[in-house]
Amino acid sequence: MNKTFEKMTDQEIIEIVKNGNKDAFEEIIKRYKNLVFALIHRMTNDYEEANDTAQEIFIRIYKNLDKYDPEYKFSTWIITITTNYIIDQRRKRKQETVPIEDVEFGIAGEGSPEDSFLKAERSRELFSLIDELPEIYKVPLLLYHKDGLSYNEISDRTNESLSKIKNRIFRGRKMLKDKLVKEGDGYGLL
Repeated sequence: MNKTFEKMTDQEIIEIVKNGNKDAFEEIIKRYKNLVFALIHRMTNDYEEANDTAQEIFIRIYKNLDKYDPEYKFSTWIITITTNYIIDQRRKRKQETVPIEDVEFGIAGEGSPEDSFLKAERSRELFSLIDELPEIYKVPLLLYHKDGLSYNEISDRTNESLSKIKNRIFRGRKMLKDKLVKEGDGYGLL
């Protein structure tokens, strides 16, 4: 590391980097790596992600040095870049993709997009709750509600009597209803 960089101000180093001396950027990293890492770690609570993200942040800082306004503190600019990056990453993660099989197509005007979203969300939550049930209740419920099989078809497929299938679906629904009521979300789906 060049000792002369250590005595320079941030603005002086930035100008050197902007004029083509990439080695000078190492001093910027040295000065601000702890700040960037601590901020990311505080926002994500994930050590590995903080390490990976810090590298990405310094790449962004390097690429955007020409946009830095020396009227403001350099550390403030770095904090802004870091915070915005983390917020953007969170937004991207929240945009959940849905398999095409789960998309419901219907006639326009059948309900608002919000109604469709709420219905799909409730359906996902319901199938998640079904997944938590013991196998003897989960299998018949999924075959009936998700695969659309009749009681007789489920009986044939599982080699169980029709009365057992009806009983297990009834009990499984009751268990689900109790869970939904307990959580205060009696969706009226059952």
